[in-house]
Amino acid sequence: MNSNATAAVAKSYDPYDYWEQDLAQRLRLAQPEDSVRGMFANGLLDAVRDLAGDGAVSHCLEASGQSRFVDFFNYPISAHLRVVFTGARFLVPRFGSMEEALRQLGRRSTADFMNSAAGKTMMKLLARGDPKRLVDALPSAYRMSLTFGNHKVEWLGPTSGRYILTRNFIPLPSHEGVLRALLETSNARDIQVRGRQTSGLLDGEYEFSWG
Repeated sequence: MNSNATAAVAKSYDPYDYWEQDLAQRLRLAQPEDSVRGMFANGLLDAVRDLAGDGAVSHCLEASGQSRFVDFFNYPISAHLRVVFTGARFLVPRFGSMEEALRQLGRRSTADFMNSAAGKTMMKLLARGDPKRLVDALPSAYRMSLTFGNHKVEWLGPTSGRYILTRNFIPLPSHEGVLRALLETSNARDIQVRGRQTSGLLDGEYEFSWG
Protein backbone atom coordinates (compact mmCIF):
# COMPACT_ATOMS: atom_id res chain seq x y z
CA MET A 1 0.00 0.00 0.00
CA ASN A 2 1.48 3.36 -1.00
CA SER A 3 1.79 6.26 1.45
CA ASN A 4 -1.24 8.10 0.05
CA ALA A 5 -3.44 5.03 0.42
CA THR A 6 -2.14 4.43 3.94
CA ALA A 7 -2.93 8.01 4.88
CA ALA A 8 -6.42 7.68 3.43
CA VAL A 9 -7.08 4.53 5.49
CA ALA A 10 -5.70 6.18 8.62
CA LYS A 11 -7.93 9.20 8.06
CA SER A 12 -11.00 7.00 7.68
CA TYR A 13 -10.35 5.64 11.18
CA ASP A 14 -9.59 9.03 12.73
CA PRO A 15 -11.53 9.01 16.04
CA TYR A 16 -12.13 12.76 15.85
CA ASP A 17 -13.64 12.34 12.40
CA TYR A 18 -15.79 9.47 13.70
CA TRP A 19 -17.21 11.52 16.57
CA GLU A 20 -17.74 14.56 14.32
CA GLN A 21 -19.86 12.35 12.07
CA ASP A 22 -21.66 10.91 15.09
CA LEU A 23 -22.61 14.39 16.29
CA ALA A 24 -23.70 15.45 12.81
CA GLN A 25 -26.01 12.43 12.52
CA ARG A 26 -27.59 13.11 15.92
CA LEU A 27 -28.19 16.73 14.99
CA ARG A 28 -29.83 15.70 11.71
CA LEU A 29 -32.19 13.36 13.55
CA ALA A 30 -33.20 15.94 16.15
CA GLN A 31 -36.58 17.62 15.80
CA PRO A 32 -37.52 21.10 17.09
CA GLU A 33 -39.65 19.59 19.86
CA ASP A 34 -36.76 17.48 21.24
CA SER A 35 -35.62 19.33 24.35
CA VAL A 36 -33.89 18.86 27.71
CA ARG A 37 -33.81 20.81 30.96
CA GLY A 38 -31.00 23.32 31.32
CA MET A 39 -29.80 21.80 34.59
CA PHE A 40 -28.18 18.97 32.65
CA ALA A 41 -26.16 21.37 30.50
CA ASN A 42 -25.18 23.29 33.63
CA GLY A 43 -23.94 20.06 35.19
CA LEU A 44 -21.82 19.44 32.11
CA LEU A 45 -20.46 23.00 32.16
CA ASP A 46 -19.53 22.72 35.83
CA ALA A 47 -17.66 19.49 35.15
CA VAL A 48 -15.86 21.02 32.16
CA ARG A 49 -14.91 24.05 34.26
CA ASP A 50 -13.41 21.84 36.98
CA LEU A 51 -11.56 19.60 34.54
CA ALA A 52 -10.51 22.01 31.78
CA GLY A 53 -11.08 25.59 32.96
CA ASP A 54 -13.24 28.59 32.14
CA GLY A 55 -11.90 28.89 28.60
CA ALA A 56 -13.33 25.47 27.72
CA VAL A 57 -16.69 26.50 29.18
CA SER A 58 -16.74 29.60 26.96
CA HIS A 59 -16.17 27.41 23.90
CA CYS A 60 -19.01 25.11 24.98
CA LEU A 61 -21.44 28.01 25.34
CA GLU A 62 -20.39 29.48 22.01
CA ALA A 63 -20.90 26.13 20.28
CA SER A 64 -24.35 25.74 21.88
CA GLY A 65 -25.56 29.17 20.75
CA GLN A 66 -26.60 29.98 24.31
CA SER A 67 -25.18 32.65 26.61
CA ARG A 68 -26.25 30.57 29.61
CA PHE A 69 -28.61 27.77 30.63
CA VAL A 70 -31.39 28.18 33.21
CA ASP A 71 -31.88 24.97 35.20
CA PHE A 72 -35.63 24.44 34.74
CA PHE A 73 -36.01 25.88 31.24
CA ASN A 74 -36.15 23.56 28.25
CA TYR A 75 -33.48 23.85 25.55
CA PRO A 76 -33.12 22.12 22.17
CA ILE A 77 -31.26 18.83 22.39
CA SER A 78 -29.01 20.21 19.62
CA ALA A 79 -27.66 22.86 22.03
CA HIS A 80 -27.11 20.24 24.72
CA LEU A 81 -25.28 17.90 22.33
CA ARG A 82 -22.93 20.67 21.27
CA VAL A 83 -22.03 21.22 24.92
CA VAL A 84 -21.40 17.49 25.37
CA PHE A 85 -19.17 17.06 22.35
CA THR A 86 -17.30 20.36 22.69
CA GLY A 87 -16.63 19.74 26.37
CA ALA A 88 -15.44 16.19 25.71
CA ARG A 89 -12.94 17.38 23.09
CA PHE A 90 -11.25 19.52 25.75
CA LEU A 91 -10.97 16.46 27.99
CA VAL A 92 -9.35 14.11 25.47
CA PRO A 93 -5.78 15.01 26.59
CA ARG A 94 -6.77 14.13 30.15
CA PHE A 95 -8.60 10.87 29.45
CA GLY A 96 -6.84 9.63 26.31
CA SER A 97 -9.71 9.26 23.87
CA MET A 98 -12.96 10.90 22.86
CA GLU A 99 -14.91 7.85 23.99
CA GLU A 100 -13.43 7.92 27.47
CA ALA A 101 -13.80 11.71 27.67
CA LEU A 102 -17.53 11.37 26.90
CA ARG A 103 -17.85 8.60 29.49
CA GLN A 104 -16.03 10.54 32.22
CA LEU A 105 -17.87 13.78 31.45
CA GLY A 106 -21.20 11.99 31.86
CA ARG A 107 -19.99 10.40 35.08
CA ARG A 108 -18.57 13.57 36.60
CA SER A 109 -21.49 15.84 35.70
CA THR A 110 -24.00 13.34 37.11
CA ALA A 111 -21.99 12.82 40.29
CA ASP A 112 -21.80 16.58 40.82
CA PHE A 113 -25.55 16.91 40.34
CA MET A 114 -26.31 14.05 42.73
CA ASN A 115 -24.13 15.71 45.37
CA SER A 116 -26.04 18.98 45.01
CA ALA A 117 -29.06 19.90 47.13
CA ALA A 118 -31.42 19.05 44.24
CA GLY A 119 -29.70 15.72 43.61
CA LYS A 120 -29.76 14.72 47.26
CA THR A 121 -33.45 15.58 47.44
CA MET A 122 -34.15 13.49 44.35
CA MET A 123 -32.22 10.55 45.79
CA LYS A 124 -34.12 10.80 49.07
CA LEU A 125 -37.51 10.97 47.37
CA LEU A 126 -36.97 8.40 44.64
CA ALA A 127 -34.47 5.89 45.96
CA ARG A 128 -33.73 6.31 49.67
CA GLY A 129 -30.25 4.96 49.05
CA ASP A 130 -31.50 1.73 47.44
CA PRO A 131 -29.87 1.05 44.02
CA LYS A 132 -32.83 -1.01 42.80
CA ARG A 133 -35.35 1.68 43.71
CA LEU A 134 -33.15 4.23 41.97
CA VAL A 135 -33.00 2.28 38.71
CA ASP A 136 -36.74 1.62 38.80
CA ALA A 137 -37.36 5.36 39.23
CA LEU A 138 -35.14 6.45 36.33
CA PRO A 139 -37.72 6.18 33.51
CA SER A 140 -40.11 8.47 35.40
CA ALA A 141 -37.32 10.90 36.29
CA TYR A 142 -36.26 11.10 32.65
CA ARG A 143 -39.82 11.73 31.48
CA MET A 144 -39.94 14.81 33.71
CA SER A 145 -36.72 16.23 32.22
CA LEU A 146 -36.67 15.18 28.55
CA THR A 147 -39.22 15.42 25.76
CA PHE A 148 -37.73 12.53 23.77
CA GLY A 149 -36.86 8.88 24.17
CA ASN A 150 -38.37 5.78 25.71
CA HIS A 151 -36.83 4.15 28.77
CA LYS A 152 -37.38 0.64 30.06
CA VAL A 153 -35.80 -1.45 32.81
CA GLU A 154 -35.53 -5.24 32.61
CA TRP A 155 -34.27 -7.02 35.72
CA LEU A 156 -32.08 -10.07 35.16
CA GLY A 157 -31.49 -10.70 38.87
CA PRO A 158 -31.62 -8.97 42.27
CA THR A 159 -28.62 -6.78 41.44
CA SER A 160 -28.39 -6.93 37.66
CA GLY A 161 -30.46 -5.80 34.75
CA ARG A 162 -30.73 -4.10 31.42
CA TYR A 163 -31.63 -0.45 30.79
CA ILE A 164 -33.15 -0.07 27.33
CA LEU A 165 -33.29 3.27 25.53
CA THR A 166 -34.88 4.11 22.20
CA ARG A 167 -34.58 7.44 20.44
CA ASN A 168 -32.09 8.69 22.99
CA PHE A 169 -29.75 11.42 21.71
CA ILE A 170 -27.08 11.17 24.41
CA PRO A 171 -24.00 9.28 23.09
CA LEU A 172 -23.57 5.77 24.41
CA PRO A 173 -20.32 6.36 26.39
CA SER A 174 -21.87 9.40 28.08
CA HIS A 175 -24.87 7.41 29.20
CA GLU A 176 -22.59 4.66 30.53
CA GLY A 177 -20.98 7.32 32.71
CA VAL A 178 -24.35 8.66 33.83
CA LEU A 179 -25.63 5.24 34.91
CA ARG A 180 -22.39 4.43 36.73
CA ALA A 181 -22.45 7.72 38.62
CA LEU A 182 -26.09 7.22 39.62
CA LEU A 183 -25.34 3.78 41.04
CA GLU A 184 -22.23 5.11 42.77
CA THR A 185 -24.34 7.62 44.70
CA SER A 186 -26.47 4.80 46.11
CA ASN A 187 -25.15 1.94 48.23
CA ALA A 188 -24.02 -0.11 45.23
CA ARG A 189 -20.50 -1.55 45.08
CA ASP A 190 -18.49 -3.41 42.41
CA ILE A 191 -20.52 -1.63 39.74
CA GLN A 192 -20.41 -2.77 36.12
CA VAL A 193 -22.04 -0.86 33.25
CA ARG A 194 -21.66 -1.80 29.60
CA GLY A 195 -23.66 -0.28 26.76
CA ARG A 196 -24.17 -1.32 23.17
CA GLN A 197 -25.97 0.20 20.22
CA THR A 198 -28.90 -1.87 19.03
CA SER A 199 -31.14 -1.15 16.05
CA GLY A 200 -30.05 2.40 15.27
CA LEU A 201 -27.83 5.30 16.28
CA LEU A 202 -30.29 6.50 18.92
CA ASP A 203 -31.16 3.06 20.31
CA GLY A 204 -29.13 1.16 22.86
CA GLU A 205 -29.17 -1.06 25.89
CA TYR A 206 -26.98 -0.99 28.95
CA GLU A 207 -26.29 -4.05 31.07
CA PHE A 208 -25.58 -3.14 34.67
CA SER A 209 -24.81 -4.97 37.88
CA TRP A 210 -23.43 -4.38 41.32
CA GLY A 211 -22.13 -6.50 44.18
